[in-house]
Amino acid sequence: MTRQEITVTYKWTAKPGKGNELKALYQVVVEEAKANEAGTCSFNVFEVEGSGDLLVVDVFRDGDALGAHLGGTAAKFFPKLLEVADPGPFFFCGNVPDELVQVANGMNMGAIFATRSFGFSRSPSERA
Repeated sequence: MTRQEITVTYKWTAKPGKGNELKALYQVVVEEAKANEAGTCSFNVFEVEGSGDLLVVDVFRDGDALGAHLGGTAAKFFPKLLEVADPGPFFFCGNVPDELVQVANGMNMGAIFATRSFGFSRSPSERA
């Protein structure tokens, strides 16, 4: 992960009987982000076994890319998602610009912000 990348990890808890609807809706969200958000580096959805809940891990190139997502795909689908699931917590990891912190906090999704302290990343050739 470069210093500019922002990783957002979060959970959607499906409302009773809405797990399949949540999953189907999130498949549309992923396709929309893939088609329209060049600054979204990755978008991965994991299903919590037996619950219908989803854990999502997004990586954005930088604050501009995160802002484009929050103002675009996220804003478009957030009301629909609230009909079938409860959001949060959302963990924003990286240098999130102040104006995006305000936007995320205004969405009442249990946002937590953390800047990179230490760690490492291996290149694909080092993982083999």
